Amino acid sequence: MTAAFPTLFLSHGSPMIAVEPGPAGHFLQRLGPAIETLWGRPKAIVVMSPHTATPTPYVLGAAHHDTIHDFGGFPAALYEIRYDTPGEPQLASEIHQKLVNGGLPARLTSQGGLDHGIWTLLMHMFPAANLPVVPLSLNPRAKPADMLALGRLLTDLRRQGVLVIGSGSLTHNLQRFFHHPSPVDAPEEADCAAFRAWVHDKAQAADWPALLDYRAQAPHAWAMHPTDEHWLAFYFAAGAAMCDTDTIGPATSLRIHESVTHGHLAMDAYAFGAEAAKLANV
Repeated sequence: MTAAFPTLFLSHGSPMIAVEPGPAGHFLQRLGPAIETLWGRPKAIVVMSPHTATPTPYVLGAAHHDTIHDFGGFPAALYEIRYDTPGEPQLASEIHQKLVNGGLPARLTSQGGLDHGIWTLLMHMFPAANLPVVPLSLNPRAKPADMLALGRLLTDLRRQGVLVIGSGSLTHNLQRFFHHPSPVDAPEEADCAAFRAWVHDKAQAADWPALLDYRAQAPHAWAMHPTDEHWLAFYFAAGAAMCDTDTIGPATSLRIHESVTHGHLAMDAYAFGAEAAKLANV
């Protein structure tokens, strides 16, 4: 390990990415090996997902995590997939202490399990399922600035060989998805394109005041995210890449993948930190 890992925001989209990878899944299949080639095998993976949601931060410190099929109405093949991994209780305890020391009312639990926002990503990145995982719950009512600050409490993890991931979706409007269904390969809709372009431009410019105020400043923010939970992990991942000289966000934010399914479900991925540039061509 010669340098710190970048931190990642990855869009997981529909659980169907597990059996129908599409462009985003194929990107993830390249991303895992690229990380190992560039930085070495992660000692562990810390993941925040909106599908493990609690008002208070919980760190899941189980020694083993089973696959949670937390969805309904999908093909039988999806429920047959297992991605069970080891946990890392000691690391979970250390993360809990960092959060408490940072003034958060965090809880440590011996319970475990990987929701689909975690295992549908990791199964493509690290298919052997042998890397320890520590899930961290997400507060769906938190503000972007709160999530950035929470991530910042964990900045030293990436220098210790830990890969930090925020799992969510670049856009996420399930009401539109179910009420106005469109094919998976439908052309991108204009409001989705405008929102994605705004995020890309502001991230590239490290305009964190704008990004933190996305509700007021981003075009079509309410249409793309009627609720915040699938977007908040973006700020968590960014905060975990901040260095001591950063004030309100990391200096480097790089889009490392862009694609859209069903016309408006964006699957973009971002890497944060000075090391992010190495993932530009994955």
